[in-house]
Amino acid sequence: MSRVFVVNSGSSSIKYQLVDPESGETILSGTLQRLGEEGGDAADHDAGMRIVLDRLGPDAGVTAVGHRVVHGGARFDRAVVVDDAVIAEIEKLNDLAPLHNPANLDGIRAARAAFPDVPHVAVFDTAFHQSMPEEAWRYAIDRELADRHAVRRYGFHGTSVKYVTERAAAFLGRPLGQLKQIVLHLGNGASITAVDGGRSVDTSMGLTPLEGLVMGTRSGDLDPAIVPYLGRVAGLDLAELDALLNKGSGLLGLTGTGDMRDVQRAAAEGEPRAQEALAIWRHRVKHYVGAYAAILGGVDVIVFTAGIGENNPLLRRRTMSGLEFLGIRVDDDRNELDSRAERRISPDRAPVEVLVIPTDEELEIARQTVALTR
Repeated sequence: MSRVFVVNSGSSSIKYQLVDPESGETILSGTLQRLGEEGGDAADHDAGMRIVLDRLGPDAGVTAVGHRVVHGGARFDRAVVVDDAVIAEIEKLNDLAPLHNPANLDGIRAARAAFPDVPHVAVFDTAFHQSMPEEAWRYAIDRELADRHAVRRYGFHGTSVKYVTERAAAFLGRPLGQLKQIVLHLGNGASITAVDGGRSVDTSMGLTPLEGLVMGTRSGDLDPAIVPYLGRVAGLDLAELDALLNKGSGLLGLTGTGDMRDVQRAAAEGEPRAQEALAIWRHRVKHYVGAYAAILGGVDVIVFTAGIGENNPLLRRRTMSGLEFLGIRVDDDRNELDSRAERRISPDRAPVEVLVIPTDEELEIARQTVALTR
């Protein structure tokens, strides 16, 4: 029996699960927070991993360790068994994800020290999107400059998208290779991906997770000239502009809160800014659904997943409203059903299947780990 220890290491946290990839059961899970901070759970990632080991106990039976790594660049188009050479390659990508990859590496090093006798596997958020054609991933800037500095669209949430598209095909009892799917991964961070026959052909996030949809604190798409313009007229330097677009924009910038639940509550009470923010949010989602239906040459399945996508029937209904001309319809009774199960929310015999598929990135990481190490 396989038991995979799945590690998601952040700059000041370690999230972990012990997973049975065959049954899908989570045997143990937890989080250590504020690592290295006063009053935090541990002094650093090594000390944190020792705490995790104590929680696992001597009989955990870990057979492999799977690691979430945010950015694999163009180098990694699939999961890989971790060795010193792989660690060196991931380090080279630190400039592309300075807040994430160094922290992911801290977790890998600590886990390798804690579990020296089992294989370790890195699973990359970007890997699934490496199937995109060049017309989807290349930016129209100077080619040599872009290639020299690895400036291109990479996409994120790929582990989640891979999982839910495969689950959608299984739910429908149809071959994955025959389905054109649009996946709406809607949470505080959000993206949309066009998947043709199980392969990503376009996605809304780009070089970083900033591009694309309106998110909790991220702006999503905007005219790039806004950056130098605000530098000139508002006197903001590059660090301030980066913080503004990543941490002070999106729903937060529009309403003062980045929590969709608070925005919806305010909108229901008649707050004009909240109502406008929701309209902007929905507009951007519809924009991408329509664009990806065109890229795919039609659509068979719409999949809602992640926190908002799985749990917010009002936004699902309102976001899909007006897309009936594409064959996209939502059945109100099915949509309102309070359930954590995989389910159809479109009417019977609708031209496009609209599904809610709860994501499970940890299980996907565990399964990819087992596939490489069995």
